[in-house]
Amino acid sequence: MKIQKVLAAEVLDSRGTPTVGATVVLSDGSIGVANAPSGASTGKFEAHEKRDGDKRRYHGKGVQKAVQSVTETIAPVLENIRKVTVGEIDRIMIELDNTKNKEKLGANAMLAVSLAAAKALAMHYRQPLFRFLGGANAQKMPVPMMNILNGGAHAANNIDIQEFMIMPVGAKSFSEAVRMGSEIYHTLGGILKSRSLAVSVGDEGGFAPDLASDEAAIEVILEAIAAAGYTTDEVQIALDAASSEWASGDGYRLPKRGTQYSAAQLISYWEKLCEKYPIRSIEDPLGEEDFPAWTTLTERLGKKVMLVGDDLFVTNPVRIREGIERRAANALLVKPNQIGTLTETLTAIALARDNGMKTILSHRSGETEDTSIADIAVAVNAGYIKSGAPCRSDRTAKYNRLLRIAQENDLDGNYGG
Repeated sequence: MKIQKVLAAEVLDSRGTPTVGATVVLSDGSIGVANAPSGASTGKFEAHEKRDGDKRRYHGKGVQKAVQSVTETIAPVLENIRKVTVGEIDRIMIELDNTKNKEKLGANAMLAVSLAAAKALAMHYRQPLFRFLGGANAQKMPVPMMNILNGGAHAANNIDIQEFMIMPVGAKSFSEAVRMGSEIYHTLGGILKSRSLAVSVGDEGGFAPDLASDEAAIEVILEAIAAAGYTTDEVQIALDAASSEWASGDGYRLPKRGTQYSAAQLISYWEKLCEKYPIRSIEDPLGEEDFPAWTTLTERLGKKVMLVGDDLFVTNPVRIREGIERRAANALLVKPNQIGTLTETLTAIALARDNGMKTILSHRSGETEDTSIADIAVAVNAGYIKSGAPCRSDRTAKYNRLLRIAQENDLDGNYGG
């Protein structure tokens, strides 16, 4: 078996912004197709996303140079290799790039090829992607963390916390968890509409109303949970503060409301919020360079709440090791485009898991119909997945893929809740 063809194209993500799509064709006719996602609030330490910068096309956000990386640099080498495995393909691309942060080829170009190659190989071996990657051990369906109210960089409203999510931890199966999330989402929409509040949605499908405070957002979600017939034992709250966006000098400043915090004050704020509300998880509660404050917060809240490193870790084993050594955070958010290849993504997951950290597979705010993260979540038995609201096809594609995996493989009841 050989790689017959590696193709790339400039395609659109869910925000109408270009991204890289790749197709890998094997000599037996097996085909894999994948697209790279793109983030709005990105971490400082993420792998390089290659953009053209030509203001005459797509306001400078075109990816023709990244596509060119595939067609002119990656494809000629991969089409001549003898050993066709995901690990070998990723190793070759990393060597071709030969930069610290994927600056030559672009993480968007490399990830699209990496995922497309994995899908082609899965087809060759007549296996679904999750089984090809995870083998017989891939048995667990993740808890969906559904972003049903948007703020921060994901919405044009007055809410500073970027994501307000619900986690149906009390569901008996994955399909029941999706149903519970959908019911609560629509109940929330009805409540907002009854109060003449906006029911338009943000980048990830959550509603984006103006509210009196960020706490008011939590309270209206709790109201929706109850009105839909559920308790906070069954459905709990998760937040993504994306507080690297708040970093200002030696402290933090909320960009929409203007509130100022020192690191100590922000830690106290999260402690009070967790005492008051059924919050199970907080992502990026502190800035990406504020390791000392992360250590303090983990000491204080880590036994009760998932403290999730996104911008802090950027799916990078070097940063994850530093977090482990500093006892900062107890959970890893996994975004494959932050590191650039599937192999490096799986390495990051294994490192986190071996050191007692929970793992959450995650979408980006700029998504496509690609469902790779759904298969990866099952392949590694991740406890959780973030794929946005049960709304917008770029988000529901992932939930629908998981529903099919659960049904077709008799895994629905193997639920991590």
